[in-house]
Amino acid sequence: MLNQKKYTLAIILLFLAVVVTALLNISLGSVNIPIQEVASSLFGFKVEKDTWRYIILNYRLPKAITAIITGSGLAVSGLLMQTLFRNPLAGPYVLGLSSGASLGVAIVFMGASLFGASFAGILLSEWSLVVASSLGSLMVLFAVILASIRLRDTMAILIIGLMFASLTAAIVSVLAYFSPASKLQQYVFWSYGSLGDLSWDEVLILGLFWFVGILISIGSIKNLNSLLLGEHYARSLGTNIKKNRFMIIIATSLLAGSITAFAGPIAFVGLAVPHLIRQIIPSANHITLVPAVIFGGAILMLICDIIAQLPGSEFSLPINAITSIIGAPVVIWLLVRKRKFNF
Repeated sequence: MLNQKKYTLAIILLFLAVVVTALLNISLGSVNIPIQEVASSLFGFKVEKDTWRYIILNYRLPKAITAIITGSGLAVSGLLMQTLFRNPLAGPYVLGLSSGASLGVAIVFMGASLFGASFAGILLSEWSLVVASSLGSLMVLFAVILASIRLRDTMAILIIGLMFASLTAAIVSVLAYFSPASKLQQYVFWSYGSLGDLSWDEVLILGLFWFVGILISIGSIKNLNSLLLGEHYARSLGTNIKKNRFMIIIATSLLAGSITAFAGPIAFVGLAVPHLIRQIIPSANHITLVPAVIFGGAILMLICDIIAQLPGSEFSLPINAITSIIGAPVVIWLLVRKRKFNF
């Protein structure tokens, strides 16, 4: 009971850290805006400069919300995959969803010219990247779902996901080999990931996918706890393994697939955050882990975005590079210090 109170306090502190980090994220950038002015703008009070209000409401607030959705969604996806496969190295893209999305985008950038100039114009429209990325993820998702229905062994699904990732990566390599340098450069820039290119409409659509994915994840908490004991024991507790596996795959696909479609493939967060949270909250109970991972993922992504936008400079760094450069050494140090995975 005492431990649960400590865990609840830790979750509350993580939530407060999300609020503080979000305010810092909105405040810092090429133009630094005082935090009190940020708060005034968000609550509808008068701001010293109208340009500050415009920057906050039209650029930085959507980007901060995107960072929260991206970080929390990928972190929960990673937790689901690590629990489903009972593998500490599993991440949100282990099913091949990111590779499918990358294939869809590669076809838009590097394969559009193969279909003629008129069709290329359609492919390169405003929503083409989101649609292509989503279709690529859905293609891999349907294949994995079919495999999950036919197979009893969960680890076989993991192998199938990895094989799909290898297959799509090979097709992307072929497209890259025959594509002009300008198209290849566009694809590479997309692969860096971006949080700042979304309109309010796109943030709303992404938020809806995130909300449904999180709801399914919360609804699967009881079954996630039973899976930690092994599939055979879970069956003895009355858990429907196939149905539970299906729901976990759907939740992961909604979260990781939609985030990849709108923000690009963001590395490291989904793999690392569950381990970082387990160092703070050493609990195996997903009632505690799921909300803690949601807040932890949001905090990490907001911090990485603050670093990536180089406060006071007009330049920004790829978010994908920052998530790995900042996070990987921290996780390595934590795991070496603990000398085992708390899993």
